[in-house]
Amino acid sequence: MGSMSRAFVKEQDIDAVPDLPDRPVSEHPNDVTPEGLAQIDAEIAAAQQALAAAQKAEDLAAIASASRDLHYWSARRATAHVVRKSDDVTKVHFASSVTIVRDDGREQTFRIVGEDEADPSHGTVSHVSPLARALFGKTVGDVVRVGAGEAAITAVR
Repeated sequence: MGSMSRAFVKEQDIDAVPDLPDRPVSEHPNDVTPEGLAQIDAEIAAAQQALAAAQKAEDLAAIASASRDLHYWSARRATAHVVRKSDDVTKVHFASSVTIVRDDGREQTFRIVGEDEADPSHGTVSHVSPLARALFGKTVGDVVRVGAGEAAITAVR
């Protein structure tokens, strides 16, 4: 069996490119911290670089993936609303750092940030999370429902 021409293989590959669905975009307001906006900009730059590399390599699957990411991050950039940390540390706001003590004695500190920048393993939670929603407007000493238990707010910064 002879080898296929490169043109024929590429034409066949077009049918094999996965049709990637768009990444879902949240229906919530796209509030971000200044750091979150910088993260979005970095993601756009990375997606643009990945797209250029994929196009140069004629890698159709990588082109589809990078295009999808670029579309998502561009949409998030277009709707981003930068919310700066409030000077009011008497109550919990967007971008506040909050320390709670759970009813089992565990102490946790986290910062309330935008959805795309949230990473609980690194101490950040989304402003639309149930925990953040329970904390908004509360002050030191208030007790809030956290999952199946409760937690007391011990610090707001």
